Amino acid sequence: MGLVCSGRCGLDTVGPEPDAHTPTRHSNKTTAPLQTLRREVPTGHSDRCVRRECQNRHEFNIQQTDRIQETDDLKEMPTRSLLVGESPAEDTDGLHNPPSGAGAPTLTLNGRPTMNQLDLSSTQEVTGEMVGQYLKTHPEFLEAWLMEQVELETLERWMIRRTQRDKQKSLENGTNVPMPTSAVPLKKVPSKIIRKTSLSRWKFCVHADKRKMLQELTTSLHVRPNKAHVLWELAHCISSAVNADGYNLYLADNTTDTLHHYLETKEGVELRGPGSSWSCEMGVGSWLCAWVASTRHAVRITGPSNDPRFPKGCPFLEEQEVEQALTMAVVQSNGELAAVLELYRRKGGDKFHEEDEEIVNSYLVWGGIALHYADLYHNMVKQRKLNEFILSVVKSIFQDMVSMDTLIMKVMNFAQKLVNADRASLFLVDAKNRQLYARIFDMGSEFDEDNPPQAFKEIRFPIGTGIAGIVALNGQVLNIPDAYADPRFNRTVDQLTGYVTKSILCMPIFIRGNVIGVMQMVNKAYGVFSKEDEESFEMFAIYCGLALHHAKLYDKIRRSEQKYKVALEVLSYHNSCTDDEFETLQADSLKNAQPGVDDYYFCPLYLEDMDKVRHAIYMFVDLFGLSRFDKECLIRFTLTVKKNYRRVPYHNWTHGFSVANSMYTIIKHAPKTFRPLECLALYIGSLCHDLDHRGKNNKFMLETESPLAAIYTTSTLEHHHFNQTVTILQQEGHNIFGKLTSNEYKQVLSNIKHCILATDLALFFPNKARLTKLVEDDFFDWENPDHRLLIEAIAMTACDLCASAKPWDVQVETVKVIFEEFYEQGDAEKAAGKNPIPMMDRTKTDEQAESQVGFLSGICIPCYELLHKLIPDTEPLLTGCKNNLQTWKQIAAEKKKVDNEKRDEDGKESVTGIEEASGEEKGEEIEEIDDDCTNAKADIENGNNT
Repeated sequence: MGLVCSGRCGLDTVGPEPDAHTPTRHSNKTTAPLQTLRREVPTGHSDRCVRRECQNRHEFNIQQTDRIQETDDLKEMPTRSLLVGESPAEDTDGLHNPPSGAGAPTLTLNGRPTMNQLDLSSTQEVTGEMVGQYLKTHPEFLEAWLMEQVELETLERWMIRRTQRDKQKSLENGTNVPMPTSAVPLKKVPSKIIRKTSLSRWKFCVHADKRKMLQELTTSLHVRPNKAHVLWELAHCISSAVNADGYNLYLADNTTDTLHHYLETKEGVELRGPGSSWSCEMGVGSWLCAWVASTRHAVRITGPSNDPRFPKGCPFLEEQEVEQALTMAVVQSNGELAAVLELYRRKGGDKFHEEDEEIVNSYLVWGGIALHYADLYHNMVKQRKLNEFILSVVKSIFQDMVSMDTLIMKVMNFAQKLVNADRASLFLVDAKNRQLYARIFDMGSEFDEDNPPQAFKEIRFPIGTGIAGIVALNGQVLNIPDAYADPRFNRTVDQLTGYVTKSILCMPIFIRGNVIGVMQMVNKAYGVFSKEDEESFEMFAIYCGLALHHAKLYDKIRRSEQKYKVALEVLSYHNSCTDDEFETLQADSLKNAQPGVDDYYFCPLYLEDMDKVRHAIYMFVDLFGLSRFDKECLIRFTLTVKKNYRRVPYHNWTHGFSVANSMYTIIKHAPKTFRPLECLALYIGSLCHDLDHRGKNNKFMLETESPLAAIYTTSTLEHHHFNQTVTILQQEGHNIFGKLTSNEYKQVLSNIKHCILATDLALFFPNKARLTKLVEDDFFDWENPDHRLLIEAIAMTACDLCASAKPWDVQVETVKVIFEEFYEQGDAEKAAGKNPIPMMDRTKTDEQAESQVGFLSGICIPCYELLHKLIPDTEPLLTGCKNNLQTWKQIAAEKKKVDNEKRDEDGKESVTGIEEASGEEKGEEIEEIDDDCTNAKADIENGNNT
């Protein structure tokens, strides 16, 4: 008995499987065939729903006892599908009396032939072989049924299985045909191989191809991560996927709206030469690729040269024998055109179909990702190269300061490579003369850091002349794609040299908003300078400006250094001792000295300057001998020290010698107090402690913004004194420490600096406070280096103030010259519009006594008392200072008495009409005098008095 589908599942006859279909057993009843007629299923229902409905409403039940009768009925009755809209009653005759012969009706499915050719009159069941034979002879039926009734997921599953099976068979039989590997024209494939250009090639059966394609693109990104190479590899994959005979790739230049034909070898090297430099402008009415680039529409065409939209057809039509073409635009994610891909088949090849276009689109989805990351990588590489150069520029500035010419050469070399230019020139701005100038220019690719161009004679031209002059004038970028078409371009240089200038990119270089230079790049290697070139150079120009600015500063510093050396050489000549002075002292005996030179009360005021030099040399030899010191160096050193004391009222050579004499006396009277190197530093520090003193104090230097104050912000003059000492030691024939060891030399210089800086009264007060606390707490230790430095500092201050401990006649003469120097500073302050303190005001000379009382009692006496506690042999200094203090107090008291008497006389005169001063006003005047003394003391304590 044959099984016939009830019609609900949409199938005619499928065989004996009851699970898939619900058959109806035929009988001799007239209504029986109605149960076997197929009803059309509404297209809105899915096949799955219909099958589920059939299974729920029918149940397979075949009764073996009725089989013979049903078979007889089937012999008389044909099986036919009921068409949509047809009533079962309308065709009852046809069912009972079917026509025979050639005109017999054919069973149809929706108007298509069905399986009426199967002989269902026999008792034999329908087999799979019978169904297969029917499907082979009716492929249209099979296609229609599959398209309507089978779900897409099922088709995909079948196609994947079929693809895997066919590939396995081809590998076993060795019949696998390799895919095309390049854009070189392919040989014709044998006719046995059927072209596989359908969506199944991409969507269902090319998963391995997709994986291989992605692997190849990934490798390409790693090996050559540039856009052109990725597009080339992508075009190769697409050509293989659609079984094209070849392809052409046209890269888009969106700045000029042109297409450039791109070729690579199998090794991935770009071909450059005849045939590889073809290009055209985008637009309609010319080439096929140009039309696609302009419209962004894909084109599938036979005979590309016969279309009026692009009458020129394909650029390589005859050479490649192009018959069929598929041309598509490759667009990036940002909407920018990247390239145009032209696939072709030769004469005799099949047409490109819609399926081929979908394959290309599918590949371009993956290729777009590769293009995106290739673009990112390309930008990162460019940024990294730029950062590396910027780092090298910074290194050259701060680690290896070089000449301006060397830096200019580096800048030009990188600028040329940055934008891929053939020539580069850098012009600097001379703002004073409003000119551009250069000594190294027109640097080509043949030059580099190892082979720099020769510095030619400097050229100059006015700002505003030529391309570079215009950029320097307005500070704007000029990108000229065609130099000869620009009227601002001067062709004279090209005519003289034979060089042809095509494109120019001219950029200004700024520093703090001002143009300091202009960089001009000439002739980009391929095409013209782009917006990307401008952006890259704009960032580079910032660091380039910093480099040039620092190089200019370095050049100025280097020149200033040379000028300083020349000036120092001149000053050394004029500030050094003369040969006559040296020869005179060298002939004298240095063993004789004036009696009393080792007395604390020795008076140097009446000695000649050369006698002071002799005594200074004598004291040095007496303390240290000449076994480790050169006599000639000692003589030159002492004479030059004398010459470097300025002729100011107080801080002159006499003061320097007096302080050195006091230190000599302390060392002679307490020989075991200080160590030998400490004694050497103390004596030389005392002799040089006021070298080149200008007669003004540190406060004046700071307020008048002296160059010295800019160099030394604290202890300005004291640092300068030490610097002058070192300068003298560095002069030829003056280094008295030349025979000391390296460690001894460093220790002595460090100690000399400490001793000279200690003469700043601003440092005296903290030093005194620390040392006083150590002594009072009984913590002072002579073996402690810090404690020894403190006593050295106090000893230096005591010697610097030694005039206050001299006999009264010496004290009076010294005070006169001290106040004369103070008054000169006060005059300078008045000239600058400032009010000097009373101690430095020339109109208040009657206040000297009160000022000295405050100075001796507030500074000198505490210093000598502390020194006496640690070095008892210095008692004469304390005694002499106290005696002078008493004398100044008496003078101040007499001065006050005279002033009071004068006030009394002024009060009596008030009876004659002059208003008498009240007692309160008198008290105020006395308080003002006392305040002046107190203020003078405070000024001294704050370091204003040196």
